[in-house]
Amino acid sequence: MQGESGQFDAARGLGETDLTVYGWVLEQRTGETEAVARGVGITAGEAAASLERLGRARLLHAQTGPGGSQTVFAVAPETALAQLAAPVEARIREQQAGLAGMREDLGPFVARYHQRQARGEGLELLENVQDVRNTLNQASDRCRMEVLASQPGGGARVPEAMEEGLVRDRAMLARGVRLRTLYHHTARFNGPSQAYVAAASALGGQYRTAHELFGRLIVFDREVAFIPVRDGSWGAVVIREPSTVAYLCEVFEQTWDRATPFADAADQGLEEVSREIDETIVRLLAAGLKDEAIARRLGMSLRTARRHIADIMEELGAASRFQAGAQAAAQGLLTTPVTPEEHPPPVPGTP
Repeated sequence: MQGESGQFDAARGLGETDLTVYGWVLEQRTGETEAVARGVGITAGEAAASLERLGRARLLHAQTGPGGSQTVFAVAPETALAQLAAPVEARIREQQAGLAGMREDLGPFVARYHQRQARGEGLELLENVQDVRNTLNQASDRCRMEVLASQPGGGARVPEAMEEGLVRDRAMLARGVRLRTLYHHTARFNGPSQAYVAAASALGGQYRTAHELFGRLIVFDREVAFIPVRDGSWGAVVIREPSTVAYLCEVFEQTWDRATPFADAADQGLEEVSREIDETIVRLLAAGLKDEAIARRLGMSLRTARRHIADIMEELGAASRFQAGAQAAAQGLLTTPVTPEEHPPPVPGTP
């Protein structure tokens, strides 16, 4: 380190006197102290100090001739810089080679680490429905404590998937696993959903419904979570990263606390169920959501959602969505306003 510092210090401290002395030597080709002092107009001591600084900076070079005579001549600044920089650049090249070797030695470990993060313990992409079902079955077989599930879509679930799910749920409930599932309110109008919930509830499963859900989700033992892929296919993403799984569980718990126990429409009353759904649609209209987003949020078909919207606007005498929201607010129907930012639309697809 001392040698490198000396290289950097060699050219420091040069001033106007040194520039004048360098120019005089460049013309006269002599570095005799007295001659320099007379030619430049400085003292001999100042001339000697300047000649020493210029020599240390490699700007002056002394050459001994025949008979021991010495000739001092000025060196091109580029040549002086090259001489000063050569040992520094050599050390830089040596260090760069060492860094390259370190990167090469650690390269396989870096690749292995990111492989684990992307597709090992952190995330796993299942691209087809058979892989999804197989992985779900394996996770349910290993589950020992708890399952959390959000199943949006009202009565849109495939009957075969519901039957397979009931087999899994029965096996887990028989082992004492706690099972909690969220549905849209519209699932209470669906016969297969009612039968599914009735059968699983008798074994200890817990079911609640909400007007709006955050999306499809299944979590086993708060360790592994399944969410749908964003392209709307039958694939799924398996998440094992602890912080992400914990976050998804917290989202579930917040929705579960606001949801109501599952009941079929006859038990609760068709009029009350319809009123609650219409009130939610009014709030979503006031928040500026489109028909497709409203249908997705409420777990109903687009056609059904549009029929509800048309009936609501006709009942309110509104010619536009904005007017419907304003009139609903004036009538006190928007007691808990909703904004798109507070409730982002759920991710399409299904695990």
